[in-house]
Amino acid sequence: MQALPFLSAPLLLARLLAAPLQYARRLPTRTSPLLLRSTVVDLAVLAAHLLLYPTGMSQERPMPHPAPPPAAEPPDGLRTDGHLTPKVPQPAVAAPTLLPTEGRAHPPVLLLHGFIDNRSVFVLLRRSLHRHGWCHVEALNYSPLTCDLRKAAELLGRHVAEVCARTGHRRVDIVGHSLGGLIARYYVQRLGGDAHVRTVVTLGTPHSGTRIAPLMSAHPIVRQMRPDSEVIAELSLPAPNCRTRFVAFWSEADQVMIPATTARIDHPDVIADNVHVAGVGHLALPVNGTVAAGIRAALTSAEAAEGEGAADTISVA
Repeated sequence: MQALPFLSAPLLLARLLAAPLQYARRLPTRTSPLLLRSTVVDLAVLAAHLLLYPTGMSQERPMPHPAPPPAAEPPDGLRTDGHLTPKVPQPAVAAPTLLPTEGRAHPPVLLLHGFIDNRSVFVLLRRSLHRHGWCHVEALNYSPLTCDLRKAAELLGRHVAEVCARTGHRRVDIVGHSLGGLIARYYVQRLGGDAHVRTVVTLGTPHSGTRIAPLMSAHPIVRQMRPDSEVIAELSLPAPNCRTRFVAFWSEADQVMIPATTARIDHPDVIADNVHVAGVGHLALPVNGTVAAGIRAALTSAEAAEGEGAADTISVA
């Protein structure tokens, strides 16, 4: 498992090693420095993530909710009438059932990583959400041996149901990077997840399929991310009355998405905002501060839209 710590990296490196200088020369002169800068940042993010990767290999355990403070007790052996009496051990009291928090806090946010990655990719995004008032933020690891996107979507559905039952919320928000966004979209569109997911934010997700690294198509998951795959065809089918709102972040500097616009959502039945972020590479999307601010704005505007019954526009500077 540690031998392949971040398989989005080989996808990116395959693209970079396929003659990057020729690719840069084909771009306008003004664009080439931006591309080169985003590539350098992506490689720096990769190096940092390789160090963090082992910390996210285990499945995340939900944080226990604190029990209420114990009631005040009289001193040992002293009754209320002033007489001494032996101390009788009291039975342990179970923690009270968690009360619903629907409407009193941000909905839970589930973070879903990309291909052969893990939850460590969201360290900075999780910190940003916590700092700005999101209390329920959890990351789901799906197995690196997963060979079917549909199975991963079923696992996501079970996790969503468990989080809703535990937190008292009827719906959750999901942020998915790369393949994680495609898994979330499949769950919403094809498995009825729109009843339980309010907003899906995708970061560099191949909504129309990507043509990156054809030689890696030997892996079933990579084949399912190709433009001609059955999964991509299923996602293009009608999705009437889909209740989930999508926000898709994409960048022209994303060298894993080929073409870059494949990270946009274009479906007549899907409510989607496509947010362009200039000069941010594929690996940098989950750790970029501007993207994090855009994610917070997207989730906040979804709450405002619920209250006002109208959709808001998301923009990222």
